Amino acid sequence: MWKTIRIAILLLILAVVGGRAWLDRVETHSWRNTLWVGIFPLNADGSAAAQRYIAGLSPADFTPIETFFAAEAHRYGVALEQPIHIELYPQGDALPPQLDPRSGVFGVAWWSLKMRWFAAHAARVAGRTPARIRLFVMYHDPAMATVLPDSHGLQKGLMGVVHAFAANEMTGSNNIVIAHELLHTLGATDKYDPASGAPLFPSGFADPDRVPRYPQPRAELMAGRRALSPTRSEMPASLREVVVGPATAAEIQWIHR
Repeated sequence: MWKTIRIAILLLILAVVGGRAWLDRVETHSWRNTLWVGIFPLNADGSAAAQRYIAGLSPADFTPIETFFAAEAHRYGVALEQPIHIELYPQGDALPPQLDPRSGVFGVAWWSLKMRWFAAHAARVAGRTPARIRLFVMYHDPAMATVLPDSHGLQKGLMGVVHAFAANEMTGSNNIVIAHELLHTLGATDKYDPASGAPLFPSGFADPDRVPRYPQPRAELMAGRRALSPTRSEMPASLREVVVGPATAAEIQWIHR
């Protein structure tokens, strides 16, 4: 009897979580209302440089993300004037749980559950409108780390962890990473080869029909890099050199195929 009750409770919990995930997909893919995205800055390495950078952040630093998504959405016929609103929230104290790169399927699932718990508490800010999508941006001192850990955006839970450099000259590339992970929360998939990091053809090319094909003038957001040749690619400096390709637009329901 107790086993039956436990199974029933578990099934109920799974049904509630599944229902919430389905509602999230419907609401975030309708593009009838502006999606409120919260940026929650965190000092990833405890450095003075990262702290100074965070202290100097302002909403204007993230305006290019709003502008980029508005322009790209309108290019695909989305009528909503402002599809994405970026809101900067106060710096948090606690850091999100880390995902071991060697984690298997169960390790990733467990980390995802811990992230849900973390986000539910860390994103609560008294007197502020709750964010629909929560992005925890971990700022690192470039003098302490030249290569950053992988960032992650989760569609289930509408949240993400973004690793960024605490340097003014990196603001443009930081915004590309933030925008990339934001689209992961909306169901967009990567458009690059995980082994080499090279953009996949044709979905990872901004202009796959271009003649000659190389160099590509811009980068596709979910590819992250601009193809210069069959063997060379580079990350653009800012979102001005980036587009949302049709495959990505279809995944986030800007177009229907």
